[in-house]
Amino acid sequence: MLVQYLKYLPVIFFLTLNTHGVMAQSASEEDANKVVKFVRINMPPVIDGKIDEAIWQQAEILTDFHQTRPGNGAPPSDPTEVYLLYDDNAIYIAARMYDSEPDRISAPTVRHGEGLGRDDRIVIILDPYHTGRGAFRFETNANGIRHDALYDSVSSFESAWTAIYESAASYFDGGWEAEMAIPFKSLSFDPNIDTWGFNFGRGIRRRGEEIAWVSRNRSYNASILGSATGLTGMEQGMGLDVVPSISVNRQKTYDPTNKDWNFEPSLDVFYKVTPSLNASLTLNTDFSATEVDDRQVNLTRFNLFFPEKRDFFLNDSDLFTFGRIGETGNDASSRSTDNNGRPFFSRRLGLGNGRPVDLKVGGKLSGRAGRYTLGMLAMRQDGFEGVDASNIFVGRVSANVLDESSIGMMLTSGDPNSNNSNVMGGVDFRYLNTRLAGGRVLEADAWYQVSDTQGLNGNDDAFGIGIRSPNNSGLRGGIQYKQIQENFNPALGFVSRTNVKGISTDAGYTWYPKNSYFQEIFSGIDVERISLLGDGGLQSQVILGRIVELQNNTRDSLNIHYTHTKEVITSPFSIYEDINREIIIPSGTYNFGEASATLSTGGQRDLAADFTVSAGDFFSGTRTNLAGGLTWRQSKYFTLRTSYDWNDINLPQGDFITRVTSITTEVTFSPTLYWINLLQYDNVSEVMGLNARLVWIPKAGQEALIVFNHSWQDEDKDNNFRSELSDINVKLSYTFRF
Repeated sequence: MLVQYLKYLPVIFFLTLNTHGVMAQSASEEDANKVVKFVRINMPPVIDGKIDEAIWQQAEILTDFHQTRPGNGAPPSDPTEVYLLYDDNAIYIAARMYDSEPDRISAPTVRHGEGLGRDDRIVIILDPYHTGRGAFRFETNANGIRHDALYDSVSSFESAWTAIYESAASYFDGGWEAEMAIPFKSLSFDPNIDTWGFNFGRGIRRRGEEIAWVSRNRSYNASILGSATGLTGMEQGMGLDVVPSISVNRQKTYDPTNKDWNFEPSLDVFYKVTPSLNASLTLNTDFSATEVDDRQVNLTRFNLFFPEKRDFFLNDSDLFTFGRIGETGNDASSRSTDNNGRPFFSRRLGLGNGRPVDLKVGGKLSGRAGRYTLGMLAMRQDGFEGVDASNIFVGRVSANVLDESSIGMMLTSGDPNSNNSNVMGGVDFRYLNTRLAGGRVLEADAWYQVSDTQGLNGNDDAFGIGIRSPNNSGLRGGIQYKQIQENFNPALGFVSRTNVKGISTDAGYTWYPKNSYFQEIFSGIDVERISLLGDGGLQSQVILGRIVELQNNTRDSLNIHYTHTKEVITSPFSIYEDINREIIIPSGTYNFGEASATLSTGGQRDLAADFTVSAGDFFSGTRTNLAGGLTWRQSKYFTLRTSYDWNDINLPQGDFITRVTSITTEVTFSPTLYWINLLQYDNVSEVMGLNARLVWIPKAGQEALIVFNHSWQDEDKDNNFRSELSDINVKLSYTFRF
């Protein structure tokens, strides 16, 4: 019955936006036109984490910050000072964070590249084009740790992106202070633009306090920025980075007599054709040191989605996004369904049947030229297991239109996993308005794609349309429609189900009560309904009632949900299999519901935990799920993490239990030297895998790794694991900048 009323949601959106439009703006929303000036200097400061050099006194000092949480525009609990300088080669940013309880500053993270979600930290956002459409994000904590990210939309960012820059920090009697030096060689910009988008944020974890220079609707991102002026005469040198790498690999496949040694040199070259347009060349690309995927168990009849982790594809990845596919923010949609129809999924390259495949040569041109944004990728992939070597091309061009919107097109050619020819073309329009009264946001998108695959004729297109108001406070929601025809086949993309049309919608309300134990209270509903095209009828329907989600000022949270699922199975599928039996879900219509509760503690605690219990019906039987994790930070030098996911499933066709578990240890000798061990196991594949990584990064752009992998398998499930594969990789890389 609920789905019948979905057609009224767009009307509700506009009525809601109009209602909030008559609300008075908060103090934090009235400062969107703030301006600060970067001061030019002749000699760079020493980046040692101490703001004690006289040169910093030349800077314009920012002090006018406000809370976004728990207050909205309220004065911060402690003051902050930010200093801004630059010279021909780099931007220099220093910040002094006063703290009335300096012994309670949270800084558990001590290795570069790790996220700072549990640390007291500062955030720098730079938008060199001052368009509010994309930005660079730089973070550090009281240990001077570098963490950087690239906004792939105005509100979400790719945290696996990395840049070369310096940071350092230190404590003083009344708090902590930090310095950053961000080279212009690490940024793309237009030298004719002397005013950049800029913002600063600070987090104080024990209070759940977020502070910003400019914010709207309790948030700051790539579209919510002030202005930084005075930036002229910047230099990038030749704009050339040369990154030679050497990888030595020893692999042993059991039969134990099979031992292979490989010596693989590789080369990456990056050249700035203009300050805002980047060209790159990769030869004999090496991914041997890439982090392993988190283990998953599939209890559905559709493909799983695994995120990209390889640096080469993560650089400038924002330029290849299309139509906001994968960004609905609807929790009733699985990651697989949310990304269904994605035209370019870089994990299609360099992997074949789960095994690495050599990429001999590749080139990329990406960046901005005036109002246009472009990304072009060409690669040559080796053949494997009967698949011929293939030439791959991806092209993406978009143009800025209106104040914050864009229109673009995309073309892909080649199939790295078959010998069939494949071409895909698509166009998309993305609308954004972050300047509505009351700090409200409205975004919408429309896209169309068509593929041409050898052997498939007709019914080969896909399209989608959506509208969303993703507000951090008050009412938020969205509605999206997507259609994927039967023969739509983007060989370089991701498709989990075809011959379907789907509608997803969500609505909810967030409260920020004053003078309460709870900082944030949310309640809402998310719905997804997918039907077969033609007269095929319903395929799946999920209604997720987010009954209450509570978070206090120390970042502890409690979520209570109820999920109702309807699945129409037209062809039986296997949900579980081992050497003795196979459990099949028969054709039929299944209605089942499940209640869940999740309790988690703030990540800044030395002992942090999260625990979820779910119970209810599952197809024609029942399921009980227990999942959770525990993180113990014995000190800043040693961390232990464990996770466990247990399903007890009882069906008329048979009972079974699935288990996925992992143990991670992190030994951090210094911010530049650390040792990580990850042991994972699941009882479906009966594979246990160890990934050990010793990483030394003496400076940003220089890296040495020793990576050891070993897997064991219990094929006959007699609890006697036998070695299946082991390999050790030693990799050295060094960035030469000209």
